[in-house]
Amino acid sequence: MEWTEIVERRPFAAARLVCFPHAGGSPYFFRPWSKALPDIEVHSVCYPGRAHRIGEPPATDLTQLARDIAREVRPLPDGRPTMFFGHSMGAAVAYEVARVWQAGGAAVSHLFASAARAPHLAQGSPERVAEIDDEAVLALLSRLGGTDAELLDNPAFLELVLPYVRADFRMVAGYAGPRDAPLDCPVTALAGVEDVRVTTEQATAWREATRGPFTFLSRPGGHFYLADDPPFAAIEETLRAG
Repeated sequence: MEWTEIVERRPFAAARLVCFPHAGGSPYFFRPWSKALPDIEVHSVCYPGRAHRIGEPPATDLTQLARDIAREVRPLPDGRPTMFFGHSMGAAVAYEVARVWQAGGAAVSHLFASAARAPHLAQGSPERVAEIDDEAVLALLSRLGGTDAELLDNPAFLELVLPYVRADFRMVAGYAGPRDAPLDCPVTALAGVEDVRVTTEQATAWREATRGPFTFLSRPGGHFYLADDPPFAAIEETLRAG
């Protein structure tokens, strides 16, 4: 199995950026980022059950998913920095992978947590998981945006994607983030000012997830602000700052 997709290999790039998609997302979401970030080799994680892994059963446990990814996505042997960018559910997955790295003596150079509540605010429970049925999934997709409304009325599309989207939402509903496991790396939290899912307070609470420097960036738009305005400048500035 391949956990990441690389649009363009750049063995001499200054850094690597590993992107973790949202619930229901695939590596295709981050494909345009490679062209926009010429000094960085962009890797996009592919969770089981979609894209080239459509034949695999979706993951059901977020922390186990992160451990599986961490076994495959290793620090670069030449010491070049690796940054993580996680959007929505992907921010929690990226955080958990960073924890695994840190426990093993490795270091993520920077974690970007986009449109996500801080991990210690996650209150997963079996009751919340049980509430996630197809009707709830469709309602949430419509509310968050990011999915063409016509696709949500397309039976063929729904037959293909609903199984892994539902599994992802259930995985998020069951995730209970740790309260006393801060990272050492710098963390930047980003959130759209019109996000109906994540408040500014929930996003800025990421400062408690690290002992390193913390930055919060407010972005125009909603939960999928980055579809229209990707934060390339912030990523490039972080790379220049070292």
